[in-house]
Amino acid sequence: MGPDAHPEGGNVARRDVRHGRRRARLLPLVLLLCLVVAAAAVWRYDVLDRWLDPAAPTDPSAIAPPEELSLPPVVDPSAVAEEPAGGPVAAQAVRRAIAPALRDEDLGPHVVAAVGELDGTGVLARIGPKGPLPVPASTTKVVTAVAALLAMDPDTTFSTSVVEDGPRGIVLVGGGDPLLASEPTRAGGDEDRAVWPDRADVRTLARETAAALKAEGRTRVRVGYDTSLFSGPADNPRWRADYVPDGVVSPTTSLWVDEGRPAEGFGRVADPALTAATVFAGELSRRGIQVVGVPRERAAPDGATELASVTGAPLSQIVEHVLAVSDNEAAEVLLRHVGLATEGVGSVEAGRRGVVRLLGEAGVDLGRTRLWDGSGLSRQNRMEPAALLDVLRLAASEEHPELRAALTGLPVAGFTGSLTDRFDTGAPEGRGRVRAKTGTLTGVTSLAGLAVDRAGRTMVFAMFADKVPVEDTLGARDAMDAAAAALGACRCG
Repeated sequence: MGPDAHPEGGNVARRDVRHGRRRARLLPLVLLLCLVVAAAAVWRYDVLDRWLDPAAPTDPSAIAPPEELSLPPVVDPSAVAEEPAGGPVAAQAVRRAIAPALRDEDLGPHVVAAVGELDGTGVLARIGPKGPLPVPASTTKVVTAVAALLAMDPDTTFSTSVVEDGPRGIVLVGGGDPLLASEPTRAGGDEDRAVWPDRADVRTLARETAAALKAEGRTRVRVGYDTSLFSGPADNPRWRADYVPDGVVSPTTSLWVDEGRPAEGFGRVADPALTAATVFAGELSRRGIQVVGVPRERAAPDGATELASVTGAPLSQIVEHVLAVSDNEAAEVLLRHVGLATEGVGSVEAGRRGVVRLLGEAGVDLGRTRLWDGSGLSRQNRMEPAALLDVLRLAASEEHPELRAALTGLPVAGFTGSLTDRFDTGAPEGRGRVRAKTGTLTGVTSLAGLAVDRAGRTMVFAMFADKVPVEDTLGARDAMDAAAAALGACRCG
């Protein structure tokens, strides 16, 4: 067999010759294609021009337009905002800005205001008598929010759980989640149910509990509920006696749904914990678990096995929510958590002591301030204006980034939260320049937060009027807005 022979035939040599001739015919086409690609690259990226004249300008502003094209000269654009002026805030300029609005008769005879620099200390300008301290109303929530963030990590969450109670029972355990809901708030994409922040809910908890029970072969249980996390009276004795019975605010408990509001109608339910347990039991029944009797309050056994749990929003988001919409119920729950974090006791008194201690350790002297609750509903609360300025400064300090939610939660004038519909006609200068917590009780209006003047200087302020004639309530609110807006409109240097 010759050297070119193949065991399966003798045509291999002839096929190789034909393949060689085909490659020879394709070679010119390949070379032509390469030349076309190279020429396109030279034209597209001006390669030849750069080779011939490497010093040619490439910046658009350095290239002259074609002769037939007429273009206006290039000018430097003007600034869209003025450079911050810097320098200190002038006390006289501040007084001149806010005094006219604070002299409005609608505010009544007792008006107190204090303004200071965000990066400064003390009070730069003060208006009003130095005698009795003012009632702060819901500006109290700023103090509660900062104390809560000092007491707990901003990422802290609160869980509601279900544990076993022997072979025939389960216990729903309240974990102090202030925003626990009766049902999912974003179910089915219904925008009317979309809220912020996202809530944990007992419907989801019941579904997971039912699945766990069925996995154990249990379809019949008794339901108990445990509210032992919080202690002391649920109805703050420093509130008006009719607040809870009239549905102004819910009694504070570590277990509720929808903050104690009824599924239909207005007001608050009489027993929020029992209502939450009843809703939970109903959801279990809908999932094939027979609930024996009615839910009863019962402490969870020590070391009980957990069947299911749901976890709510982080503390930072709860704080932002409380400040944005002035949520009384959630603020009271946060005060109890301050007590738990500082003394291991979830009571109002422990929370009050914790607030004073935490702020003192952070360098804020509350002075003559006396706060009896977390929400500001108590008319016995009294606020030292300078102390509130220092609390706001603390929340903004670089040394305490964990407190930032106490600022980001403040409503923006004319845009968010409880200031959405304010600063519109009477005080438009404050829109976007003022960020503040509102306060309102019958006969009381207050506002505290930050304002940025036209030169970019940031100030902290606290304003109170606590003898407002009832018929002048709206006028007093507008006057307070005008005073804050004046800080945003002035050049206070």
